[in-house]
Amino acid sequence: MSQNKPVVVLVDAYTSGKYLPPEFAALGADLVHVQSTPEFMPSMPAPDLSVYRAALVHEDLEKTLARLEEYAPLCVMAGQEPGVLLADQLSEGLGLPTNGTALSEARRDKYLMGEALRAAGLHCADQLKSRDTQTLQRWAEEADRYPVVVKPLNSAAGDGVFICTDADEVRAAADGILGTETIYGDTNTEVLVQSYLQGTEYVVDMVSYGRRRYVCGVWEYEKRLLPSGRNIYDRERLLAADEGPAPELIAYVEKALDALGVHFGPTHAEVIVTPEGPALVEVGTRIAGNMHPGFHDACAGGNQAALTALAYLAPARFVRDYAGRRYGKVREAICCTTSTTRSGIVESIDQGAVAELSGLETVARFDLKIEPGGIVRPTVDLYSSTLRIFMSAASMDEIDRDYRRIEEIKDRIYRLHETSAGEK
Repeated sequence: MSQNKPVVVLVDAYTSGKYLPPEFAALGADLVHVQSTPEFMPSMPAPDLSVYRAALVHEDLEKTLARLEEYAPLCVMAGQEPGVLLADQLSEGLGLPTNGTALSEARRDKYLMGEALRAAGLHCADQLKSRDTQTLQRWAEEADRYPVVVKPLNSAAGDGVFICTDADEVRAAADGILGTETIYGDTNTEVLVQSYLQGTEYVVDMVSYGRRRYVCGVWEYEKRLLPSGRNIYDRERLLAADEGPAPELIAYVEKALDALGVHFGPTHAEVIVTPEGPALVEVGTRIAGNMHPGFHDACAGGNQAALTALAYLAPARFVRDYAGRRYGKVREAICCTTSTTRSGIVESIDQGAVAELSGLETVARFDLKIEPGGIVRPTVDLYSSTLRIFMSAASMDEIDRDYRRIEEIKDRIYRLHETSAGEK
């Protein structure tokens, strides 16, 4: 790698963060990776460090800043959610384009996030946080608005999120969260309870530079509520930028980002359209987890990773060509995450089932989320889903036809050694 290239720093480039290095490299940049924890997080595949000029393990802020100064980076950004706080500290400390640290915690802690929106006059859920289960129960009872949502303050992908219909369920959910670790390895010392937002949930993905924003996509979620109170992801459909509530959602998210001090970089917002209007579920200052560059290019005319690279490396061009604009939907698009009720250790992959899935006309690509030797568990959140499948077609009828076939194929993909309750 040339020592004269501009340098970009990515913090914790897990999962979809892997799509950022090729896009920055395509615009002539070298990359440095910063790992915010002593070891890689076991809940996510480790980043491929071979594409980076250097890989640093963060221990002390001043030391990490000093080491990064040697590379004279143009920007520091989070590769995925766990890197948000450190990326804000580093970008601010180096005097680079930054969202700053003043509201960093509000961009990670769901309670503080909600309070920041409330202070800005935006519609959002009523809420309370506590480490005392009885306090959470009393709030839910006094609010008299079951169902309520009980969840960790700082996690993602549906981790530990329960929809509760009475005080006993609130207690069970809170007791099940307190003292456990999130998917990012943080210990849950408090629990958040919120009013249930009734309505359809949507995703709004954007890229910002100096508060000048481009809308990359608006997606409508389809979820399924399990008897346990877990609301699992099923699939999400791309809307046209002027379809249904999309314009209202975009306007609301713009205000939410302003309230949270988001001036730079990619964002992934989840919003429910209630009878009172849009209300934020949460927003992450990183690229979307279900983002795939080639698929999004084909269906939405661009992708969040490439636009993020452009914004940081060629901001004048980004502002000229993209700021204040919205994506153009090219064709129908679905990302589905399959669920299962099975459990066991994956002995092998059924290549016949894989070929069936690959042969479906609308399947653009798919990811096997579990490898041989890995464990399949009954699906309770995004991280325990079994497949991620990207589908596109000229019509939703074609996608729905193949989606029904996927439901028949999905549990044949993995050949399992079925486990009993006592087995590991």
